[in-house]
Amino acid sequence: MIIIKSDEEIKKIKAASRIVAEILQEIEYYLRPGITTDDIEKLAEEKILQRNAIPAFKGYRGYPACLCISINNEVVHGIPSKDKVLKEGDIASIDLGVKLDGFYGDAAKTYPIGRISESAMKLIKVTQESLYEGIEQARSGNRVSDISYAIQKYAEDRGYSIVKAFVGHGIGRDLHEEPQIPNFGRPDKGPRLKAGMILAIEPMINEGGFQVKVLKDGWTAVTSDNSLSAHFEHTIAVTDNKPNILTIID
Repeated sequence: MIIIKSDEEIKKIKAASRIVAEILQEIEYYLRPGITTDDIEKLAEEKILQRNAIPAFKGYRGYPACLCISINNEVVHGIPSKDKVLKEGDIASIDLGVKLDGFYGDAAKTYPIGRISESAMKLIKVTQESLYEGIEQARSGNRVSDISYAIQKYAEDRGYSIVKAFVGHGIGRDLHEEPQIPNFGRPDKGPRLKAGMILAIEPMINEGGFQVKVLKDGWTAVTSDNSLSAHFEHTIAVTDNKPNILTIID
């Protein structure tokens, strides 16, 4: 069942989402060669707790950390580790969720580490742009698959592939709610979008093929062909007018 949120509930989701946006902005300063992903994890957890919020991912279905940090060919759900050291030329996707006053916010961003290749920078750019193409379709009266189609078309027209194994989702009192939001598909399919729906839209785009596999840790998903992958996500509210991005600092 898709839950329509009240104005008061949307305000609470916005408050959680703003914390996510602030922390993703603040940790960017520390993302440089030589830092471990565990260092970033500890920094993020400290910042979450300072704001009297709760890490959304830690303990969720057994996940052991506050952040998902996925490097280079890792698509999603990379577990922070003291053994993972960021290097010049890496790209790192950081996914963060928090819970505040009973409601969740969720966002992800892919960052360059030092100087990166032109091809890696283009992948980041296209992935972020594909997210905004999808968000543009998140309007009352459209359907879920209009978001999906916009993301897929934008990325594939530029020579990239869409990860099909993971999808976006509704969000609110639960981290993952209905509807599921694939990043691929034909337009004008699925549930009709209505004002008050809150969606976490999150394209994952690969330089190579779309296939992925999960490593032995049970979480980290990587590209099957070892190609680079990027990931962006925003929590947004569907309104009677244009979509309202909640995971931004305004």
